[in-house]
Amino acid sequence: MKLAAEVLNQSRNTSGPLIVVLGASGFLGPAVIDRLAGLPVRVRAVARGVSPVPPRAVAEIEGYRTDLARPGAVARAVEGADAVVHLAAHVGGDRSWRAAGEDSERVNIGLMRDLVTVFEGRDAPAPAVVFASTAQAGGAADHARAAYARQKIAAEELLREATARGTVRGVALRLSTVYGRAPLTGSSGRGVLAAMARRALDGAPLTMWHDGTVERDFLHVRDAARAFVTALDHLPRLQGGDWSVGSGSRVRLGDVFRSLADTVAERTGRPPVPVLSVEPPDFAEAGDFRTPDCDPAAFGAVTGWSPSVPLHEGLDELVAALVAAEASTSREP
Repeated sequence: MKLAAEVLNQSRNTSGPLIVVLGASGFLGPAVIDRLAGLPVRVRAVARGVSPVPPRAVAEIEGYRTDLARPGAVARAVEGADAVVHLAAHVGGDRSWRAAGEDSERVNIGLMRDLVTVFEGRDAPAPAVVFASTAQAGGAADHARAAYARQKIAAEELLREATARGTVRGVALRLSTVYGRAPLTGSSGRGVLAAMARRALDGAPLTMWHDGTVERDFLHVRDAARAFVTALDHLPRLQGGDWSVGSGSRVRLGDVFRSLADTVAERTGRPPVPVLSVEPPDFAEAGDFRTPDCDPAAFGAVTGWSPSVPLHEGLDELVAALVAAEASTSREP
């Protein structure tokens, strides 16, 4: 895909538009960097840690290390930006979004507030901002949503209001459950499929808090990254809206867990681990027992984007990477 540089390059820099990626060293960030690397753009990869740089990149890629939660950090990180891909998020610890609280609010809402405030008084054309939101932000009434989803909704509203004022040209992508092996880093993230694959490799049963009929839409990390670059390419028709981005195919968790157990068995030569239904823990949320709506048809109709990685292929790749990593670790002295 050729990026619509004439749309993004408000600074008219001869080296191309400056695209700042916030959260560049997370699970999704390296995949976005990998997509941007083949385009005639400048990329500032902003993260607390070291951001990976693809070999033989067409783009000019600058690593920028900072803690975005510190006062003034966002303003410095996005200085001169023509576009911002906002992937930074706080998803808690082992319980992921269930641990969302004051710390996560500072990141999940506060960074968006900082971002639009920076651009309020900028004497330059409004930059593009493509924000990573969640499919959990749609559907059910707000009181039924987890704290993480409520925080994402609040950030979406800040972005929408700033777009209406002409401060930014904002787009929110509501992603379904992202999984897979990320380019550049090889990370498999902390999502449910990676967690269950590790359990199966350890020989532990895969457990569900229901009878297995609850459905999820699983989106491969490479397809998710491509959606962000595609959004930049079609900014004028997307700005001001929130757009669902998923695979468009919902699967029962019981079925996908059994497929995952079988895939691990094929890779290891051991029998598949059992898939069991167990009583839900006290911290279970209503969202654990419903399927978020994440139909990508509208986004695809505007942009031509569609997912390209089938779930069975993504699962096999994920398990193969985890098996290889386990083998490598066992060989270390």
